[in-house]
Amino acid sequence: KSSSVNIIRQNDAVVVYNNLNPIWRPFRISLRTLCGGDVEKPIKVDCYDHHNSGSHDLIGSFKTTLAEMQTGTHISPAEFECINPKKSMKKSYKNSGVVCIRQCQIVREYTFLDYIMGGCQINFTIAIDFTGSNGDPRSPQSLHYITLSHDGVVLGLLSVPLCMKGSLL
Repeated sequence: KSSSVNIIRQNDAVVVYNNLNPIWRPFRISLRTLCGGDVEKPIKVDCYDHHNSGSHDLIGSFKTTLAEMQTGTHISPAEFECINPKKSMKKSYKNSGVVCIRQCQIVREYTFLDYIMGGCQINFTIAIDFTGSNGDPRSPQSLHYITLSHDGVVLGLLSVPLCMKGSLL
């Protein structure tokens, strides 16, 4: 069985300064990016002590799966010991801390195509009046008067209702 390694940096994770028991804010990551859609695929998590100089120190690591992380609740979080390989040789070393996951869930984000395939229908109607009875389009009294807006976009009296109707859908 072949295995692949994906390195994922979660830049959305906020650094919690001067706290030995940090609580990180929730973040989102796609299922495909995290584990390729396989909830049983092993995931390695590394925790670092952040330094502004950029030389971050490894606190510890643990391996888990998405299925294991999903077992955590607010009452009974999923717990994982962070082990630092350099410190694990010491006899008195137990771990460098415990990461508790209180909530880990898969949230389906529907696409436009999902809505269409599910039966959602969109009706959109546009009407343009090309009759000459509305007057000369160069005259401000004409319903077809053409003018430039402040940002250089060509507008006419008929184009405003069409834009408004299109944006309501």
